Amino acid sequence: MQNLNQAAILDESVASVLNRLDLNGLSGKRLFVTGGTGFFGLWLLTALKALNPHNEVHVWVLSRDPGRFLSQYPQFRDQSWLHFVTGNVRDFEIPEQKFDLLLHAATETSKSAHNAPAEMLEDIVMGTRQVLRMAERCGVRRILLISSGAVYGPQPLHVMHQPDDSQLACSTLLPSSAYGEGKRVMELMGALLQQRTGIESVVARCYAFSGPGLPLDGHYAMGNFVRDALFGNEILVQGDGSALRSYLHGADLAVWLLYLLTHGAAGQSYNVGSEESMSIKELALQVRDVLAPHKPVRILKSEEVDMSERQRYVPDTSRAQALGCRQWTSLHDSLRITANYWRAADEC
Repeated sequence: MQNLNQAAILDESVASVLNRLDLNGLSGKRLFVTGGTGFFGLWLLTALKALNPHNEVHVWVLSRDPGRFLSQYPQFRDQSWLHFVTGNVRDFEIPEQKFDLLLHAATETSKSAHNAPAEMLEDIVMGTRQVLRMAERCGVRRILLISSGAVYGPQPLHVMHQPDDSQLACSTLLPSSAYGEGKRVMELMGALLQQRTGIESVVARCYAFSGPGLPLDGHYAMGNFVRDALFGNEILVQGDGSALRSYLHGADLAVWLLYLLTHGAAGQSYNVGSEESMSIKELALQVRDVLAPHKPVRILKSEEVDMSERQRYVPDTSRAQALGCRQWTSLHDSLRITANYWRAADEC
């Protein structure tokens, strides 16, 4: 269970960026959120808690197990502005209430989910169908659909930053495309709903992120490196370390998403992430330098890398930046905040 010191670290991180954009568009609104109890949800709810009671935004969160989330994050208990709806995104019971805004972020992204691509695709499509049905029935006026940079497929090596208007797409002939294709279908479903009903649909294509709440035992290199730096004997790079990534801090992410929800152009997509590219090896070294300078970094596959096959997953965020979104929290500070968060776990 998260303690008060850890909750305070989240609050402080959000407070440092919350006023970077005008979030008054949420004032007095009723917001329904799916996927509100994972990494995205933790940061979104922390930001929404900071906005209340000043903006009086009331939030309903769909969760399969609200009790488990509240047990892990007790700072969200007994919040008059926060309500939970128990259910699965595929078939939850639609509330008999009116909502102004909807943020749909529910997608299982664990390694086990990716190992069952047919089920993942079905979950994304059926979940989106139920969520959009709810939006229409409950009077929602604007939706933010949380998509992914995976919709573009593999990023060509010569493309340093994937542009918002890229026409690239993942291959429909590969089972590994299930996640990206599912998100593409989700985006299309939002566009069709907007055409048919006038409910405004905005898309956030999200990349990679850092900060407290990211699993330390999952398939995320960032989380694994932080775990190794804080609790292991060495920082282990599972591959060759050549893949290129970029990382946006969770607090920045939350502010971006809430602003896109209220100010994003209807029918438009926005890449969400950092433009500061680095290799996985460079990430491991930076994690070491910031968190554990005395620990070695070991790369399992140390043979020479064919740069023509080097993977890149880095966005161009020009559209979001045109609205005022920026990377306000450096990766160095994000790592420091993350380390403080996990070190505080043993404090009373």
